[in-house]
Amino acid sequence: MAVSAIIARVHDALEQLGTDCSMEDIPALCPELTWNQVFLAIDYLSRTGQVRVTLDPDRTYRVRASRAAAVEATGLIPTH
Repeated sequence: MAVSAIIARVHDALEQLGTDCSMEDIPALCPELTWNQVFLAIDYLSRTGQVRVTLDPDRTYRVRASRAAAVEATGLIPTH
């Protein structure tokens, strides 16, 4: 699978989820991908501002698609 397809798959899975999840939960959203593929996709998506990675008080990394985070913050529902 091409790197761009891996990145798109992870991003789509996070957008469909619509909320944050722990970094450890993401491979379950994309079972066809390896942990390394998921990690590299999250790294790229984070660097390009497409996802937000935070560290919660329990020291667990949480990941959220930026669009989902923006919708929650504004209370707006996107229209297509």
